[in-house]
Amino acid sequence: MPGSAALPDTGPGGTSGTGTSAGALLHLVRTGRAATRSDLARVTGLSRSAVTSRVHALLDAGLLVEGGGSTSTGGRPPGTLGLDVDAAVVVGIAVGRSRSQLGLFDLAGREIVGDTRDHVVGTAPGVLMPDVAARLAALLAGTTVPVAGIGMSLPGTVDPETRMSLDAPVMGGWDGVALGPYLAEVCPAPLHLANDTAALAHSELFGVVPPADVLVVKASTGLGLGVVADGRLLGAHRGITGELGHTRIDAADGLLCRCGATGCLESLAGGWALVNTMVDEGHDVRHVRDLVQLALDGDTLARQLLRQSGRHLGEVLATAVNLLHPGLVVVGGDMGAAFDLYTAGIRETVYARAAASVVRDLRFAPATHGESAGLVGCAALAIDAALTPAAVDAHLRA
Repeated sequence: MPGSAALPDTGPGGTSGTGTSAGALLHLVRTGRAATRSDLARVTGLSRSAVTSRVHALLDAGLLVEGGGSTSTGGRPPGTLGLDVDAAVVVGIAVGRSRSQLGLFDLAGREIVGDTRDHVVGTAPGVLMPDVAARLAALLAGTTVPVAGIGMSLPGTVDPETRMSLDAPVMGGWDGVALGPYLAEVCPAPLHLANDTAALAHSELFGVVPPADVLVVKASTGLGLGVVADGRLLGAHRGITGELGHTRIDAADGLLCRCGATGCLESLAGGWALVNTMVDEGHDVRHVRDLVQLALDGDTLARQLLRQSGRHLGEVLATAVNLLHPGLVVVGGDMGAAFDLYTAGIRETVYARAAASVVRDLRFAPATHGESAGLVGCAALAIDAALTPAAVDAHLRA
């Protein structure tokens, strides 16, 4: 099986978070590198008795199941190990400019119950976050298992360590806002914060083995880029992703961007710019979702704007493709809902400007989870954090 080389031995008890601790063994099972005790012994190099002691600790803690064909095990044959996906739940919270999504998920990332609501653009955190907390309390009311963590996303730059929104241009009044206190009373589980593009990328990485190098485009009110290199999302630990929308392009020379600079890609291709154009032309459009729906319904101007937005985005993306040589470009966000129309413009420019050898095998794909991608990514963030070897080992010691 893949990864059959023995991992470093850390002694009879294993060292917390290392390749032979109980948490590390759970990680091997969860990621498919081991399915039985024999697999674990072969992959780690541990003795049978050492594997047995660690497996028993995980079974006793309710984190691992072994065979038996129950709902939790998915009908596994006797002796087959698996994560008990019903041992806990996680919370996903995706807050956007005009919509907030909440959900409870099992440890496999499957949504159990959710709540999505629109809100007025520009709603202050002191108004919106108490509403989010109240809705979360309602979702948790019927929960009988522990909450392992909360994953939350916002547009802009966030600080994962302090759990603050630092710079949110599309969310007026959200700069420097501490988010943890709003949720702590309702749910004291650990809060893990990411920006919206990172959450989209996490949804694509969760539970699968993606191509080594992927570009994840979030095209909505703003434009963001997540760069996955060697299977890892770059910059996520710092609360930032690629500022695709604030890259300068010649076609936007002299145009004022919402960030205060001129010449940004977003000033031509961002959802907010397209909405402004539609309004100027007499259309009753309040959000980029309205524009996308008009385009899907055949509105000529909306279709032209989306196609041209894709072309402009492709100018910047072509450079990223040349530099990083990804195997896949995932396009999500509100404009990604019109995938064929929008990516037609992107492809047109990328194929024209990037090196032929680089784009020969390049694939474009819509976000796997559609309009729920950000929410699923928030849940994935919380699950991955709760099930790191170090976190599992700490739980076993508690």
